[in-house]
Amino acid sequence: MGVSRGGRRTGPGQRAKIAEPIADSHAINMRDAAMWALIFCATLAAYIPALSGTPLWDDNYHLTRVDLRSLHGLWRIWFELGATQQYYPLLHSAFWLEHRIWGDAMLGYHLTNVLLHAMSACLVVMIVRRLKLPGAWLAGFLFALHPVCVEAVAWVSEQKSTLSGVFYLAAALTYLHFDKTRRKPHYFLALGLFLLALMSKTVTATLPAALLVIFWWQRSRIEWKRDVLPLVPFFVVGASAGLFTAWVERTPSLIGAQGAEYALTMPQRFLLAGRVPWFYAWKVLWPADLMFIYPRWKIDPGEWWQYLFPLGLVALAVALGWLARKNRAPLAGFLFFTGTLFPVLGFLNVYPFRYSYVADHFQYLAALGIFVPAASWLVVWAGRISPGKMGAIALPAVLLAALGLATWQQTGMYRDYETLFRETLARNPGSALVHNNLGVKLMLKPEGEREALAEFREAVRLKPDSPDYHDNLGIALAATPDRMQDAIAEYRTALRIDPHFQAAHLNLGLALMSMPGRVPEAIAEYQKAIAENEKMLQGEPKLWEAHLNLGLAYSQIPGRQSDAIDEYRSALRIKPDSALAHFKLGNVLQTLGRLPEAIAEYQASLSIDPGVAEVHYELAYALAQIPGRVAEAIAECQKMLLISPNDEPGRQLMASLLAFRDGGR
Repeated sequence: MGVSRGGRRTGPGQRAKIAEPIADSHAINMRDAAMWALIFCATLAAYIPALSGTPLWDDNYHLTRVDLRSLHGLWRIWFELGATQQYYPLLHSAFWLEHRIWGDAMLGYHLTNVLLHAMSACLVVMIVRRLKLPGAWLAGFLFALHPVCVEAVAWVSEQKSTLSGVFYLAAALTYLHFDKTRRKPHYFLALGLFLLALMSKTVTATLPAALLVIFWWQRSRIEWKRDVLPLVPFFVVGASAGLFTAWVERTPSLIGAQGAEYALTMPQRFLLAGRVPWFYAWKVLWPADLMFIYPRWKIDPGEWWQYLFPLGLVALAVALGWLARKNRAPLAGFLFFTGTLFPVLGFLNVYPFRYSYVADHFQYLAALGIFVPAASWLVVWAGRISPGKMGAIALPAVLLAALGLATWQQTGMYRDYETLFRETLARNPGSALVHNNLGVKLMLKPEGEREALAEFREAVRLKPDSPDYHDNLGIALAATPDRMQDAIAEYRTALRIDPHFQAAHLNLGLALMSMPGRVPEAIAEYQKAIAENEKMLQGEPKLWEAHLNLGLAYSQIPGRQSDAIDEYRSALRIKPDSALAHFKLGNVLQTLGRLPEAIAEYQASLSIDPGVAEVHYELAYALAQIPGRVAEAIAECQKMLLISPNDEPGRQLMASLLAFRDGGR
């Protein structure tokens, strides 16, 4: 005897009517599958311009370095603080694995970012459905296609945002399951996902507070035993991770977010915290003039109008609190938005604050506090002004098409470094950082020195107290004919601003080396660079170039060859794959008549870079001086002439070696 879903008994000749619900469920699942696929396709289409993108600013610090690409490197990522720019071990393990799969091909990294973003959009849909809010699909598509997310998705360095976003949202969804079922597996799975999010980016530490906001919105109150107590472990690990990241940000030997750029008083920090949410909310509601680096505000407690931002924020919170007696949703969205932004409101030092107090990727998750309520409201509103499916579909579709097009256009900025910084300067011409970084990129282009010089000059004009910008201006001047004295003046200016600036000591030494009679001064600068580096816990690493250049300087002074050898060997201990250091060491050893050692160094140099004709020449010359090795010398000459067939000294050496061989027969 069976029981139907309605509780009716069924006899032998009856059949429970379950066929129609199964068919309806199948239709719903098919529709959902199509919508999931549409989210991925729409996201991929919007980000097509980024897929061919080249490495951008800071990507070299995030993509796995050569010394971390082994299994030991993976161990260092997890257990050696400072092995990576920030201690986000899961993020850098993901980069490590990605390099194993597709190496340096940027397409793989960009596809990963886009797919992670689309996955997060799908999780948004599931969470909104779980909360039984209207507009779940629209919320997911808004997140997928809104241009404020472009920086986090199109910039490979921000895989920390897309990866942590997936774990953050998955943890939230799983915890909402636990809140209904109270099953321990759901709880521990949510906690594990939260830990994975923290190991990708610690801004996700705000999740437990966001969950409390959701529970307050659902039930109008917070209960200690049901709501707060289970989240205590989340708060503990989240706060611990956040404080640890704040320490890493401030530590000079790691990131170094301290100094004059971060010296804000408490009133300034409150003014900043009051202004930041308004900026981000406006960019969500009106995503125009988005840029990679925004102008850095001057936070001045003496300006009366700056108090309007925090006062307006307080007034908005009070108004939403009064409205919450009838509708708690707007206040819940406000609390989620501002609470998720808390790590970047200005109370904690964040390294990018030295350039700008705001960045689009800072609100990657926080914007959901606007997207979700807006989607719910828009779906309800569209249904009211245009009853039936047409209004509910057409109006959101127009909005999403406009946002998708804006995202596609914004993504085009991220094709390459130069495009990104030129577009940024078009919108923020007063950024000294962007002028400087564009100059660095232009220096690498043929015939780009003149334009680079203009960019460095503008950077120095905008920020004359930056030693880095004076140093870069010096480098550009040094590459300009007859401007070495001007370059030296810029290096000395950089050192007046920061006497401990290692790179300026090194570059000043290089400039002095190029001038007759100033080798002792150059040696003094190299020694200062090395001494400053030794004071730091972490160098570049240990400024091996200073040892190399000090060796070059010593090799030009009679009687200092042994000192030159010591410096070359110091450089090679730090950077054993330096072909140039091996070559220069070989030259000094050959001068001293230590031919077997010189030959070994030349061979080591060629094993690293076999395409340098000069090394083949010196190796051939050294081999020719050892009885019985003329044939090897001739072979090296042949390799040299294949690389540089018109090399006259090489041709003469080859002729001499052939004559010696033929004469000895």
